[in-house]
Amino acid sequence: MTATKQILASVAVFSLCFIGCTRPSDEQKMNHFIDSVMSEMTLTEKLGQMNLPVTGNIVTGQAQSSDIAQQIREGRVGGLFNLKGAQAIREVQRIAVEESRMGIPLLFGMDVIHGYETVFPIPLAIAATFDTEAAECMARVSAKEASADGICWTFSPMADVCSDARWGRISEGFGEDPYLSSMMAAAMVRGYQTDNLADSTSIMSCIKHFALYGAVEGGLEYNNAEMSRYRMYNDYFPPYRAAVEAGAMSAMASFNTVEGVPATCNHWLLTDLLREDWGFNGMVVSDYTAVQELIKHGVAADKREAARLSLEAGLDMDMVSEGFFLLEDDKTMLPLVNKACRRILEAKYRLGLFDNPYKYCNPDRVAKEVFTGQNRDEARRIARESFVLLKNENELLPLKKNATIALIGPLADTRPNMSGTWAVAATPWRYKTLKEGLTEAVQGKGKVLYAKGCNLTYDAQLEANATMFGREMRDSRSAEEMRREALSIARKADVIVAAMGESSEYSGECACRTNLDMPDSQHDLLVALKKTGKPIVLLNFSGRPVVLNWESENLPAILQVWFGGSETGDAVADVLFGDYSPSGKLPAAFPRSVGQLPMTYRHYNTGRPLPNGQDTFSKFLSSYIDSPTTPLYPFGYGLSYTTFEYSHFTVSSSPAVVTLTVTNTGSIDADEVVQMYIRDIVSMPARPVKELRGWQRIHLKAGESKKVKFSIDEETLGFYNADGEWQKPEGEFEIMVGGNSCNVESLKFNVE
Repeated sequence: MTATKQILASVAVFSLCFIGCTRPSDEQKMNHFIDSVMSEMTLTEKLGQMNLPVTGNIVTGQAQSSDIAQQIREGRVGGLFNLKGAQAIREVQRIAVEESRMGIPLLFGMDVIHGYETVFPIPLAIAATFDTEAAECMARVSAKEASADGICWTFSPMADVCSDARWGRISEGFGEDPYLSSMMAAAMVRGYQTDNLADSTSIMSCIKHFALYGAVEGGLEYNNAEMSRYRMYNDYFPPYRAAVEAGAMSAMASFNTVEGVPATCNHWLLTDLLREDWGFNGMVVSDYTAVQELIKHGVAADKREAARLSLEAGLDMDMVSEGFFLLEDDKTMLPLVNKACRRILEAKYRLGLFDNPYKYCNPDRVAKEVFTGQNRDEARRIARESFVLLKNENELLPLKKNATIALIGPLADTRPNMSGTWAVAATPWRYKTLKEGLTEAVQGKGKVLYAKGCNLTYDAQLEANATMFGREMRDSRSAEEMRREALSIARKADVIVAAMGESSEYSGECACRTNLDMPDSQHDLLVALKKTGKPIVLLNFSGRPVVLNWESENLPAILQVWFGGSETGDAVADVLFGDYSPSGKLPAAFPRSVGQLPMTYRHYNTGRPLPNGQDTFSKFLSSYIDSPTTPLYPFGYGLSYTTFEYSHFTVSSSPAVVTLTVTNTGSIDADEVVQMYIRDIVSMPARPVKELRGWQRIHLKAGESKKVKFSIDEETLGFYNADGEWQKPEGEFEIMVGGNSCNVESLKFNVE
């Protein structure tokens, strides 16, 4: 019998001792159990709990551990990540439980970012739904599937606010707005963990990347992120804090520096702020090899010092670097080692792993719960909610199913690229291509003609970089041959559907771009297709906001489809043919140029702003000499197949309630996302010109009207000062409502 099993038996006796008296609380039982376990552990075994090596068939980053089984037997491993499969995980767990001295079960983590084998839209696209129930549903389905296959810990949600689309990892977050990001992050935590971690379908969530990672300079991965604490508290911290308040059990330190100190060893971030101010009581893990990277940051001379600095800052678990073992001979570190080890054991206890180490290793669940019809239906529904209609001149969309359609472009018939970046457990051979989805939708009525038309880009090396991890799709034919084929079928068609933009790995981790225009070969093909005179619908695939100036000026219809996951083919067909009216709204603005980045609608006014309504150059006012300052498509923007009218807008003061009426003035039933923004007109320190503080997603039948209400309270109007202290609202405020951040109606009211 392992030491842990003996201790479990003693805890049972401990509980029985309270019969006839006050029963011990769950917290008391957990504390007694962990005290007992830790009293039996050696220092090496405690440090082993703090060690998170990588194994399995999915490896990222700079290193891969070896001899894992022996390390587990020696008690030198606390968890593993990116090992897939209930059978494989069960065997590794057996080694930990039955062949190590203490028999402490392992954590098994994975980057379950937007689905497991049923893949949902990328998180940025989930944010475009403005539907927190959709975000929670995605996380719930992901947790069910991942837990069925042995996973108990996901490195999600990514709560990094980002207003710089050059950063490829914007795809993994919720965009530029802290309020929208907060609601989405909290919803995903609820979906992963539920309110019962003992349930075998619940898994531990992990807030990342703490903190400020979305503000890396130049939009460059792993770069620095420096700003005032006033901006931190108001513009970047809210989503992390919302995830903490939603009950997230773990957090991941970010790669970047904060005030010159890498987050991995930043005591103010990991201890003062996260634990003491916000009350976070979970475990903190480093990012991949981030501990040893403190050496290259220039704050540690060697790995031993890097490990010491991280532990002193409040880091509990070292991902891959295995640096904490270098502290074995430093007895002064023991109190901190004990704290870190305890937090990890608490996570395992709350997940129920001590009661049943194999609770996530039931192979019968895989067949019943992974990639099921119900899960796929949810993914298809949410995917179509996420698509954003950017342009629809002369109501070209929806298309008729009896038309002859020329489907052209490098994204039209590529199976593995539909799931999008960071879908590590995906099984793309089971997913439909866009070509298959459209062909099935028109079967017996119309016709879909197909030609690839061009490669992703003329640059073969760039395409290789943007299609790694099995997403390759380069064609060996010449550009001229491919273009001739595309033009030939275009001339036979009633309408051209161009499937273009980024491949799945053109965005994501370490996929930063300095040019956000349509890739060269695709742009040239669009120019040639336009000369045919046939109407063109652009399906724009991307994991980020991109620059679509030429496309917006020259093409009659543009549908932003992001990366919709495993059900993309069918979901696009649903929207393209009008079975569902598009309702997505942009979670981050589409710029006119990378020169505008970073940009956000939540900017602060200057002393020399352009007059309202003016967006052309004016000397000695805040403007560009060669471009408008506004985005091409603003935050919150998105068209529908119908139109909506806002009326009867009022604000009452006691109680403070915003009311308005929204009417569907078209002939198609559809959803609208009604958005409410606020502005604190006079404040010290100054506040942004506009801030999202509420929205409602409503469904309106053709001709139907609905009254919408928003309550306004202190939380709606207040903010934090540079010391993190909450400032109660007072004075005059402007309330704005509308269908996007630019097209709003406004009223003013006073707060005493």
